[in-house]
Amino acid sequence: MNEPPTPIQRVSAIPLPDGYHLPSKPDDASAQDAHRQTTFILGDDLRLFEEAMQLQLRITSDASHSAFRKHPYAAMMGLWSRAYLALADACMLTLRGSYASCPPLVRAACEQIAAQHQLHATDMELFMEWLAGALVPDEEHKAVDIGIGRYFAGETLAADAKLRAVYRPASELGRPNFGATLAEVGPESNNRRLALSFGETAFHLGWAELTLGWLLSLCERQLAVAVHATDVFAIHEDTHAAYADVAARVATALARPDRCSIDEVPDGEYTRYLMHNVRRAAGGAPKKLLL
Repeated sequence: MNEPPTPIQRVSAIPLPDGYHLPSKPDDASAQDAHRQTTFILGDDLRLFEEAMQLQLRITSDASHSAFRKHPYAAMMGLWSRAYLALADACMLTLRGSYASCPPLVRAACEQIAAQHQLHATDMELFMEWLAGALVPDEEHKAVDIGIGRYFAGETLAADAKLRAVYRPASELGRPNFGATLAEVGPESNNRRLALSFGETAFHLGWAELTLGWLLSLCERQLAVAVHATDVFAIHEDTHAAYADVAARVATALARPDRCSIDEVPDGEYTRYLMHNVRRAAGGAPKKLLL
C-alpha cells in the first residue's frame, strides 16, 4: 500500500479568542425584546451553552503548544473553527429573534463536526493528499491553486444518532420548503388564514427552545469529538470530567418534557417531522406541527 504524501507546509500557531461571552443586547427595539425574553426564560440554556463554548476554547488553548501543531491538528482545527463560529452566530441570531436564519448555520455546524470525527477516525489521508497538492501556483489563471478538497462525512451523519437528530430537521427547515417557510414565518396560521410576517424578530419561545436545544446538542458533539482525539489534542483528566459534566447537563436540558422539540415520523417512503410544544409565549397553549 502506498503511503499518503507528506505535505511540506509547517503549521503556524493559531490565534484563539480570549473567551466566549453571550451576545450583548442589540440596538433594534424588536430584537431587544427577543433578547430580554430569551435571556430571562431560557437563561439556564444560555449559561450552559456559554460554558460549553468556553470548554471548547479551553481544549484548543491546551493544544496550542508547538508539539501538537501537526497536519491532523490543522485538519481538525480548521473545521472546528467553522463549527464554533456557526454555533456562536446561531446563538446571536436566536437571541435577536431571527430564528429562520438559524437552520442553515446549524446544518453547517453538523457537517463540520461530523467531518472532524470521520477525518480523525478513518480519512485523514484524504486531507494529507489534498494538502500535498494545494497552495501551488496556477499559471493559466495567475492564481494560487488551493483546490476545493471536496469532503462530506455522510457516514458519520448517518451513524451518529445525536448528530442525525439535529442535521436532518435543520436541513429541511433551512431549505425553501413550503411547510418549513410557513412554520418559520407564519406559525400562527391556520386553515382559515395565513398569518405571515416579514423580517419579524419578535420572540417565539418554541423556536428559541428548539434552536438552543440544537446548539447545546452540537456543543456536546463537538466536545465529544475533541476529547476522544487524544492523539491530536492535549486532553487531561479534568478535561474529560468537565466534558462529562457538560454532557450530562445537556442531556437533562434536552429531556425536559415541556421543551419544544422535533422528531422524525415515518410516513410510507417519506420522513416527516413532528414539532412538539410549539408556542410563542411561556403562558401560551402548546401545540404540535406536522411538517
